[in-house]
Amino acid sequence: MLSAFDLVAILLVLTAVFGWLNHVVIGLPHSIGLLVMGLVSSLILIGVEIALPDVSLYEDLRRLLRQIDFQEAVLNGMLAFLLFAGALHVNLAVLKSRAWAVGLMATVGVLISTSVVGVGFWWLSAVFGVAVPFAWALVFGALISPTDPVAVLSTLKSVSVPKTLEADMAGESLFNDGVGVVIFTFIVAIAAAATGGVDVAEVGRLFVVEALGGAILGLISGYVAYRATRAIDDYPIETLISLALAMGTYALASKLHMSGPIAVVVAGILIGNRGPRDAMSDETQRHLFSFWTLVDEVLNSVLFLLIGLEVLVLSFDRSFLWPAIAVIPLVLLARFLAVSIPILTLRSRIDFVKGTIPILTWGGLRGGISIALALSLPSVAEKPILLAATYAAVVFTIVVQGLTLKAVVKRFSGA
Repeated sequence: MLSAFDLVAILLVLTAVFGWLNHVVIGLPHSIGLLVMGLVSSLILIGVEIALPDVSLYEDLRRLLRQIDFQEAVLNGMLAFLLFAGALHVNLAVLKSRAWAVGLMATVGVLISTSVVGVGFWWLSAVFGVAVPFAWALVFGALISPTDPVAVLSTLKSVSVPKTLEADMAGESLFNDGVGVVIFTFIVAIAAAATGGVDVAEVGRLFVVEALGGAILGLISGYVAYRATRAIDDYPIETLISLALAMGTYALASKLHMSGPIAVVVAGILIGNRGPRDAMSDETQRHLFSFWTLVDEVLNSVLFLLIGLEVLVLSFDRSFLWPAIAVIPLVLLARFLAVSIPILTLRSRIDFVKGTIPILTWGGLRGGISIALALSLPSVAEKPILLAATYAAVVFTIVVQGLTLKAVVKRFSGA
C-alpha cells in the first residue's frame, strides 16, 4: 500500500511528463492534451491486458488508481481551490449586469436539463434493453446537467469570446454546480428510498439552506478576509489569508450542510474585486494572483489527467456502449433547451451577443464534478450504466466540444 505522499508524487510526475510531451510533440490545449494522453494510455493498457493476459502491469496500475478516492479528491479536495481561483478573476461589475441571465441558467436551466436528460435516458435505456428506473434516470440527469466550472474556465483561457458572453459562461458554470449538487442529493435520496412522490417544500428548504446559506457564508467569510487584508500590507500573510479563506469556507460550509462550492465562489468574487480596489498593494496583488494562477494550473492538470486515467478502474459492460453513445446528443439537446428558454425569456430585457445560444450550448462542458458525483452513488444495480453514460458525456464534451469551441465561436459570433 502506497502512502498519500507516494500517490501524489506519482500523479505529479505523470502530469509533468505528459504535459511536456503534449507541449513538445502533440500541441493540444494543455488540459485537454493531458486528458487525451491519460485516456489513450488507459486504452493501450487495456489492449495489452486483452492481448497479453499474463502481464500484470494493467492490474498493478488499477490497484494504484483504486487507492485514489476520485470523489473525495475532487469534491472535498481540489474543488475548493479551483473554484476560488476561478472566482478571483470574475469581474463583479460585468457579472452584476448579467445576474438575471446567470441566475436563470444556473437554476431553471439546471432543472430543465435534469428533466429532459432524465426522461430521455429512461426511454433510451429501455430501447437498448438495459432499462433504468425513472428515479435513477433522473439522478443521471441531475449529475450531468451542471456545467463544470473547471472545464469551462480552462477552455475559456484559449478561446476569445465577448466579455458579456464570457461572464454568462463563467458565472453560470461557477454557480450551477452548487445548485446541481442540491438537486442531485435530493433525487438520490428519493431514488434510494424508492419513493414515488416529490416533497416540494423539502426541495425549497434544501435550496434555501444549501444554496442561499452558502452564499451568505461566502459573503461573511469573504468580508472578514477582506478586512484582514486591508489592515496589513504583507503579501505572504495576505496570500495565506486567501488560502485559509478558500479552505476554511469550504470546510465550514460542509459542516453546516451548506453549499461549499457556492460559498467559496462568493468569497472569491468578493475578495477578488474588493481586495485589489482598496485592500491590496500592487505587490500583494501580483504575488497573490500569481499564486492562485499557479494553483489553478497545477490542480487543473492533475484533475484532467485523472479523468483520463479513471477509465482503468471503471467496469463497463458491452451492453452499455450504445446507451452511453446515445446519451451524448441527448445531453446536447437538454443543454440547448436549458440555455434557450432562459435567454428567450430575458431577450426583451437583456442584450445578448450574436450566437449566444449555440455558443453556450456547445460550451457547456462537463468534467470531474459529474464523474465524482457518479462515483459517489450508492452501490446499486444501476450504478455501472450511470458511470458509463457519465464518462461518455464528459469525455465527449471536454475533447470534442472543447477542441471545437473556438471554431463555433467564430462561426456564430462573427469574431
